[in-house]
Amino acid sequence: MKLRFTKMHGAGNDFVVINGIDQKIRFTPEQWRFLADRRFGIGADQILLVEKTTKKSADFRYRIFNADGGEVEQCGNGARAFVRFVTDQGMTDKHRIKVETMAGIIELQLEKNGNVTVNMGPPVFEPENVPFDTTGLRGHAEQRAMLWPLYFENDGQKGKNLMLSVLSMGNPHAVLLVDSTEKAPVAQEGPVIESHRRFPNRVNAGFMEIVDRNRIKLRVYERGAGETLACGTGACAAVVSGICRGLLDSPVNVMMAGGELLIAWEGEGNPVMMTGPAVRVFDGEINM
Repeated sequence: MKLRFTKMHGAGNDFVVINGIDQKIRFTPEQWRFLADRRFGIGADQILLVEKTTKKSADFRYRIFNADGGEVEQCGNGARAFVRFVTDQGMTDKHRIKVETMAGIIELQLEKNGNVTVNMGPPVFEPENVPFDTTGLRGHAEQRAMLWPLYFENDGQKGKNLMLSVLSMGNPHAVLLVDSTEKAPVAQEGPVIESHRRFPNRVNAGFMEIVDRNRIKLRVYERGAGETLACGTGACAAVVSGICRGLLDSPVNVMMAGGELLIAWEGEGNPVMMTGPAVRVFDGEINM
């Protein structure tokens, strides 16, 4: 079949977006991996699929496939690309839409300046709902945050405990506070945290540097994709962690290699609001 697609990005986090309403899409994990492959396919951090929803409270269904072919619950930068795509394609004339995801329904708003604001819903802290196995662990309370020790071994070196904030933004996140994102051992510690046995569904590992009370720098090693130029849910998780630890005040500018996002959160029980760009790069076709 000849597959029509649009290449997009949000702060450098890049996507292949596919209209699954006008095209019949039933791909295997191998085919998703092919599309994401930067040498033999199109190339992307994630593939985003637009589908019809069966939910009366939603306008569309939004599915996300990582570069490794696995389907995941949520992608914040992808959500912004999603609303830009359905608007540009004339699939809706609404500036505010509700979208069904594996993690629940989220609300997206296209701003007049072209940015997109996403209501990501409230963060989830209960370990069993992240999910995160705390068997035998003792958490450490810091302000309103709970930090968890994660035992880390690397290349036979003596093990150490990393103190992490663990939460879900529709997908699992572990946030580590570092002195410098530039010097942070993302390539070494990221994959170990991502696949740690304490996270049965794996986890996105964030490395956060506090600049001041309204600015942070962030690098994220995403599950199934590796380190990306930006991660929307990772930015949300980092800001929530920093506010709970008494280190940040809302709103917070999150600076990543691919650009900046603005994250606002008014505290427990309230939704996290993420605002940032969504850019169409090109349209294309590929034989599948």
